[in-house]
Amino acid sequence: MDKKNHEKLLKTGTTTVALKCKDGIVFAADRRASAWTFIAAKNVEKIHKIDDNIAMTIAGSVGDAQALVRWMRTMVKDYRIKEGRPMTIKAASTLLANVLFNYKLSPFWVQLIIGGYDSKPEIYNLDAVGGTTSEEFISTGSGSYLVYGVLESEYKKNQDLEDAMRLAIKSVQIAMKRDAATGDGIMLVTVTKDGYKEWTDDEIKRLMEKKKHR
Repeated sequence: MDKKNHEKLLKTGTTTVALKCKDGIVFAADRRASAWTFIAAKNVEKIHKIDDNIAMTIAGSVGDAQALVRWMRTMVKDYRIKEGRPMTIKAASTLLANVLFNYKLSPFWVQLIIGGYDSKPEIYNLDAVGGTTSEEFISTGSGSYLVYGVLESEYKKNQDLEDAMRLAIKSVQIAMKRDAATGDGIMLVTVTKDGYKEWTDDEIKRLMEKKKHR
């Protein structure tokens, strides 16, 4: 492998989750970044705020993904300023898909989820060359095959926000137990009609303890 491709593989490996609920979208991800078998970082942000109503998860090459996050933030901000209203989730996913497609001969090494809330909750899964699908729930990254086992059996449409949050957390926790590239804590974000919210570690702990005491 040449040096350029080797550098692209650095800081990869992850588990991200996004799922719809009746009140919005829940996003969850671990915080570990790995370079081959080496744990390169233990506090990586894999869920990013694009606008008050839009979030984006990243998996794959961190450098490629972060460049796309910066680009999306700029384009969405410019749209809001020019049009006087936020970009829709579908429009944001199409914009990102077009960028990925235009670089298909030298693609970004990424798997991305973009989602949020405008008139309703929506999430889209995007591959490295711009293929896009609308989903009820999505997982990307090295631990996704473990997450899908949980989501396929436990996901329910129109569940409330707290139940969706617990399911997203549980899914990442399962991946952390068996996927070596997943670990070092959980990042949790919700996007509802009230906007973007990142949940603290203490809030996540209290949410899971509340379930135990029901």
